[in-house]
Amino acid sequence: MAALVLVVAGVVVLGGSRPGAGAASSAGAGVSGSARATVSAAPSGQSASAVPDASSPTATGGASTAPGFMLIGAGDIASCSSDGDEATAKLIDGVDGTVFTLGDNAYERGSPGEYRDCYDPTWGRERARTRPVPGNHEYGTRAAAGYFQYFGDTAGKGGEGWYAYDAGTWRVYVLNSNCDEVGGCDAGSAQERWLHDDLAANPRQCVLAMWHHPLFSSGEHGNNPITRPLWQDLYDAGSDLVLNGHDHTYERFAPQAPDGRLDADRGIVEMVVGTGGRSHYPFPIIRDNSLVRDDTTWGVLRLVLGDGGWAFQFLPVPGAAFTDSGDGTCH
Repeated sequence: MAALVLVVAGVVVLGGSRPGAGAASSAGAGVSGSARATVSAAPSGQSASAVPDASSPTATGGASTAPGFMLIGAGDIASCSSDGDEATAKLIDGVDGTVFTLGDNAYERGSPGEYRDCYDPTWGRERARTRPVPGNHEYGTRAAAGYFQYFGDTAGKGGEGWYAYDAGTWRVYVLNSNCDEVGGCDAGSAQERWLHDDLAANPRQCVLAMWHHPLFSSGEHGNNPITRPLWQDLYDAGSDLVLNGHDHTYERFAPQAPDGRLDADRGIVEMVVGTGGRSHYPFPIIRDNSLVRDDTTWGVLRLVLGDGGWAFQFLPVPGAAFTDSGDGTCH
């Protein structure tokens, strides 16, 4: 396979000839091991206005030169006691694409009033193009009623909160990791059976999934094995990317199997993007296969989902120096 070459915000990113080809560090990041994505630092304080449009990434080999499907977002977002959500919302304003959240969208309890007063004036400006994920703080209100009322049918069925959609040639799964609230995430649970069946009914070369609680994290909450059965289904189907929040950090892992083994050929790349503006958490224990980490910067992740591959860039709020960017090819 030919090498994958993409240009992200004016930075040339050279991908290896296969997943797991290597990695380089970003400004302010901790790096170890190898990864599918090769990282290159973008200019300090990169703003959304400097990000290329959908047709900017070009590729040979793993990804098409056709414009990709745009996704932009983060988790752990809106609080009336923080101005971080307003700063990250400004990164999204005026940038094309589908907005995603990764849960804990409205602090502290996800109540209708908090969605109205804290989330709506900031990230709520983009509600019409948002694909949301529920977090544990949403369930501070019984049955996450504030979340389901605010987002309506876009959030999936009340009492469930999982759904899927097509993004260009990709299939995207939004899952609910508040497992105790929705009948479990274990093998045989309603959510796991739905995921397993949809993966079989809608096979794609490229698959992305997102939910709130990460299976792997070096942050304050650490690894959370409750979603391992969901990860197993995704892994068995050849999925490529998982996005999570919960820990208020940015972290990117090398491709891994469900048990945490490095798997450069079939593994899933997990990215924790709990940087929406609420607060920051430290890194008490650095987990295996963690490649890039930052616990001081608010920002959003921008993904370009192309035909056979993807490009990503972490966009920090103005004045912050940390960023991360790269690309990958689908299994």
